[in-house]
Amino acid sequence: MIRETIEPRPDWRATVEAEGLIWHTADGRPYWNEAACYRFTPAQVATIEAATAELYRLFLAAGDAIVGDRAMLRRFGIPDAFHRPIADAWNAEPPALDYGRFDLGYDGLGPPKLFEFNCDTPTSLLEAAVIQWTWKQERFPHADQFNSIHDRLVVRWSDLRGRLPAAVHFAHVADDEDAVTTAYLRDTAQRAGIATIPILIDDLGWDADARRFVDADDRRIAALFKLYPWEWLANEAFAPNLLESLSRGDTLWLEPVWKMIWSNKGILPVLHDLFPGHPNLLAAAWSPPADADAVAKPLLAREGANVSLRRAGTIVAETGGDYGDEGHVFQELYPLPQPAPGIFPVIGSWVVGGEPAGMGIREDGLITGNGARFVPHVIDPAARGVSL
Repeated sequence: MIRETIEPRPDWRATVEAEGLIWHTADGRPYWNEAACYRFTPAQVATIEAATAELYRLFLAAGDAIVGDRAMLRRFGIPDAFHRPIADAWNAEPPALDYGRFDLGYDGLGPPKLFEFNCDTPTSLLEAAVIQWTWKQERFPHADQFNSIHDRLVVRWSDLRGRLPAAVHFAHVADDEDAVTTAYLRDTAQRAGIATIPILIDDLGWDADARRFVDADDRRIAALFKLYPWEWLANEAFAPNLLESLSRGDTLWLEPVWKMIWSNKGILPVLHDLFPGHPNLLAAAWSPPADADAVAKPLLAREGANVSLRRAGTIVAETGGDYGDEGHVFQELYPLPQPAPGIFPVIGSWVVGGEPAGMGIREDGLITGNGARFVPHVIDPAARGVSL
């Protein structure tokens, strides 16, 4: 696992824009950063892939333990009215992409460690699936890459097609990153032969006479893929209509409502209690450790907001935001590698259809937030060690 500085392609901006990555630069510096790359050995990638498959297995077991535990669901901050729909969806296994991004700490030597699982509204998807692959083909055509994300998404949609209505609506907020991610997922669905209809989440309507969700043109929404968190949906004014829709089953929701369990940071102490000492897990608890270094994470925080790093009880780094009132969990502090001053990489290992599919790498400070930069990678059989 070696980080090296390289020369960006002269036309990289036009190239990534042509592939859909229109927000490649933020605050005057590239978000997509191809002035560097990471080289992994095949053995290191095999380690990450195996850890990803294992973590998915652990999440299945944790879901089984949580779904019928109303006290735990309340501790997660999930409204009581959604407990039954979650259990029903978990047991019924409705159609789902079953995709997500495990964020991992990895130094190239020890086992990868889970930070969290972004599986309800994960982003950095287009850059992981498509942008870094094109970069590799142009810059390192003879190298490999841990990346079958795009093909697996198309195959997954193909597998689901017979269980879906004639058309699927794709909803997101009016945000560039979410718009790009949703447009990319629409494209993968269309490549699988599925008709799609775009909609902003603010244009989601309710037909009071027909008792169903409709779009701005009053078309029935038979299936809705939403890049919008379930916990936000559960607190919208139309939550009673949502519950009615879930009970009647007249709208198929992608991803299913049970993703409220897996995407909640409360699952981290549950995993630790179920699998103490597991090599891919960090210790996690509902209360701060008395004398150990820890990371405080709000249950529902997104993009690194309101996270604090604590050493011997003293906060050494923290981020702002609007989360925290829902409660926190406390996770063992993992010493991220620092291959360059102030640069700390986090592995984003993807699953599609519940199977390992590829990875992307984001670099930031001690806390990976919305300002992190995406850096591509290659698999280099000639790489011999770690240089971080």
